[in-house]
Amino acid sequence: MDGLPTTHKDFHQLDIWRNGYEALMKIYDVTATFPPDERYSITSQILRSANSTIANIAESHGRFSYNDKIRVLYIARGEICETRSHLAVALGRKYISKDRFITLNNIYCQLSKNLNLYINSLKR
Repeated sequence: MDGLPTTHKDFHQLDIWRNGYEALMKIYDVTATFPPDERYSITSQILRSANSTIANIAESHGRFSYNDKIRVLYIARGEICETRSHLAVALGRKYISKDRFITLNNIYCQLSKNLNLYINSLKR
């Protein structure tokens, strides 16, 4: 790829993907403290939804039509909501502190806002 002209960013150069990746790393850190008996339930579910968020952002980048890109980004937006729901359950089960919940929830709310801005930019 060296020496070839680049007409667009690779997915991992997108701010929205990088922000999602950073959020995912925080989710990995927090789920490492969850009880071992939750490994196949809430731990697995929250890791899947957080991973799916950035995977769908990456997938959308590889789509040809804007409508198809946007469709996949809507799925990413749903995964953000799912991740926030799992965080609420983790708070309810006292697996995370209220402060940690607020921090992570705010990160995912901001990610959702940024994703909406990205979707709107593609619609234009």
